[in-house]
Amino acid sequence: MTIALHILSPEGTLVKADVSLVTLPGVAGPFTVLKDHAALITALEKGNIRYVEGGEEKFLPIREGFVEVGDNQVKVCVEV
Repeated sequence: MTIALHILSPEGTLVKADVSLVTLPGVAGPFTVLKDHAALITALEKGNIRYVEGGEEKFLPIREGFVEVGDNQVKVCVEV
């Protein structure tokens, strides 16, 4: 089972993928989202978004942003 990951910036869509996990640089510290994660909305700070797509680990550096998690979807709006 996968999580739908959408990462957007003012420039457009950066990532649209089905992933097995996402690790985000939250303002209270990094956290990982797995399937069936509890719903949340939080701010992100400078760091890397790490995600695993098709068994391959990928990274996206960001300056800041926000994330909404719910219903096995992770929607992220960032400045890169």
